[in-house]
Amino acid sequence: MCYSAEVRADYAAFRRLFPKSRLALKAFFELYWRRKQQPRPPMRTPGVMDALFAHPRTPEEREIHALIAEFDAGQVAALEQDLFKQRKRLADAERALQAKATKKAQEDQRIATSKIDQALARLARLKRTEPGEGEARIFPGWWAPVLVIEDGEPVIRPMRYGCRPAGKAALYDRKYPGTYNARRDNLRGFWKQQFGQTHALMIVTTFYENVARHAAEARALRPGEAPENIVLRFEPRPPQAMYIACLYSHWTPPAGSDEPDLWSFAAVTDEPPPEVAAAGHDRCIVQLRPENVAAWLTPQGRSLDALDALLDDKARPYYEHRLAA
Repeated sequence: MCYSAEVRADYAAFRRLFPKSRLALKAFFELYWRRKQQPRPPMRTPGVMDALFAHPRTPEEREIHALIAEFDAGQVAALEQDLFKQRKRLADAERALQAKATKKAQEDQRIATSKIDQALARLARLKRTEPGEGEARIFPGWWAPVLVIEDGEPVIRPMRYGCRPAGKAALYDRKYPGTYNARRDNLRGFWKQQFGQTHALMIVTTFYENVARHAAEARALRPGEAPENIVLRFEPRPPQAMYIACLYSHWTPPAGSDEPDLWSFAAVTDEPPPEVAAAGHDRCIVQLRPENVAAWLTPQGRSLDALDALLDDKARPYYEHRLAA
């Protein structure tokens, strides 16, 4: 399962594939407007996607930029308020510890210090003018830019990483939390409404996997040892943009519901190459060859066997791994 990845959101990365690709500006506006209007649950977007509108050139892009700036300003204000609160908590705890070491004061000191560090890091990210390290990373439930073909045109559209198939109830997200990945051995079963119908492409540079430490170390659990999860970071060698095969769905609410439309996607996964399996993981996202991208994105009229052949003919760089920070 690809639970996290670092996405490419720069326009140039998509235009190298399709020079005439365009941004679905209305969809981006609706996403950022809804994020402002609906703070809970939070709608998370990677910094590299927000940066698409850092230097707006059209009225539509300026409107999106303004929504992002307003949201970020609200986040900064809330963080600065919390920072003031935690600094006071830390000062109170340190004064209490000078008088007498108590468990409560020590715990307050620990928690306040941790929250101050987190708030300062988030403030630094929000105040940067360009995305920094880690701001390309997405997780299930986050929004990311994906490429689709609409009316014969390549379009870059924001979608949620975690697919809710059309026709399902909204509670489907909680009932099936793993639908951010589409297993290749179930494309003609669980994903039959999407496979051969609604295909998309995500561009990533890095992906992350949860693995058991003992599996990563190629050993059995020791007597009395409990399984321990670690996160591994995989990067292709030589470095390259990875064109990841995806499925998507445009979910519309039933009559009488106040739920908004939802565009969402899943990355296709397959059996892992030897180096990923040796690292302790049993799945791997499918990286398309650049010459197969156009065919993948236009599945209509192609047989399912022909589409499976595109997935068989996947790119095969060596996926180097290391422990994620």
